[in-house]
Amino acid sequence: MIGKRIHYAWVVVTVTFLVLLIGAGVRSTPGVLIVPLEREFGWSRAEIGAAVGLNIMLFGLMGPFAVAIMDRFGLRRTICGALSLLAVGVFLTIFMQTRWQLLTLWGLVVGSGSGMVATVLGATVANRWFIRQRGLVVGVLTASSATGQLIFLPLLASLAVHFGWRAVSLAVALAAASLIPVVALLIRDRPADVGLAPYGGTAVEVTAKPFGNPVARAFRGLGLGLRSRDFWLLSGSFFVCGASTNGLIGTHLIPACIDHGIPEVSAAGLLAVMGIFDFLGTTGSGWLTDRFDSRKLLFWYYGLRGLSLIFLPFAFNYTFYGLSLFAVFYGLDWIATVPPTVRLAEKCFGRENAVLMFGWIAASHQLGGAFAAWGGGVLRTETGNYLSAFIGAGLICLLAALMMPFIGRNTTSLSKAAITAS
Repeated sequence: MIGKRIHYAWVVVTVTFLVLLIGAGVRSTPGVLIVPLEREFGWSRAEIGAAVGLNIMLFGLMGPFAVAIMDRFGLRRTICGALSLLAVGVFLTIFMQTRWQLLTLWGLVVGSGSGMVATVLGATVANRWFIRQRGLVVGVLTASSATGQLIFLPLLASLAVHFGWRAVSLAVALAAASLIPVVALLIRDRPADVGLAPYGGTAVEVTAKPFGNPVARAFRGLGLGLRSRDFWLLSGSFFVCGASTNGLIGTHLIPACIDHGIPEVSAAGLLAVMGIFDFLGTTGSGWLTDRFDSRKLLFWYYGLRGLSLIFLPFAFNYTFYGLSLFAVFYGLDWIATVPPTVRLAEKCFGRENAVLMFGWIAASHQLGGAFAAWGGGVLRTETGNYLSAFIGAGLICLLAALMMPFIGRNTTSLSKAAITAS
């Protein structure tokens, strides 16, 4: 049987990797559609950025509720429901004609669905299925999420150029729908469901499903987190992480390249390069997290990211070569912050609470992304360029780096009973 040869945890990781990859591809799609929608409907980048911002905000806010729903109803049901919502929501965008439809479909529906298959899914799988190599697994699954958001962009940009933006929506919807039967067949909720101990563990862990309202459970976690200084430091730094990655670069780098005369497909190729190096950087970050102080890792990650963003406006002066250098350097650091942040959440709040609390920390990541997606569009509309957006993002990254040494001092772990009580 597969459990005797290859631990079933790796099967769950493989399927989860694919789900996060496709979910990230769905989230990356608006970056390809900004210019085509602007041309066809006459919507400004600020108006389109508002829909993208709502999408990113809901993607993050769904995280802690997704954790509670996974605990209550299981991984398989939750993932299948999320993929169904994504497939239907993206497919319906083919027929949209007005801004409120853009906000409803790309913002509300797709944002909610993507939030169910977000970073918290990878953290949940790692927490449930692994004792050893947990940091590495978080790194690999996080890399799939961020890498998928980038590597699909050249294909999607090519589809948009040659067949129109509706072909992009159709392709993305079909990709999401195709994974539903795979998840239904292979995903299991916990190792005990297949009679196994977690990978690296010695005993089968039988965990009772929590009863009660998952929404109330999520808010109990938030209430306890708001009384913790570590929660504010982790959430604040992750707000900066979201603002500087998927909010600003993920949404606005392609339009910024177009402003400088770089074609859409070539610009999308830069993001694909980031995706390749992000996979290496984030997986490596997971390996480092298993071995070194997470606070020191985050200090360097945020500091180097800030310097690269300050360099970005000047990289356009060196045409495509300067941007290629930025893509390699920035890609290595794209979302390498996740594994050490998950580890610090576990250290500060305990293993039993780590994923739920990380869900709220990840929500701040997406609030930052939403702010930057909207704010970047506004600054571009008002000033005619992205200079202030890129420089500002770099400066707040440097500020986040200075916050890292203060995490974990006078830590008081949250009790399991305080969050899971019905």
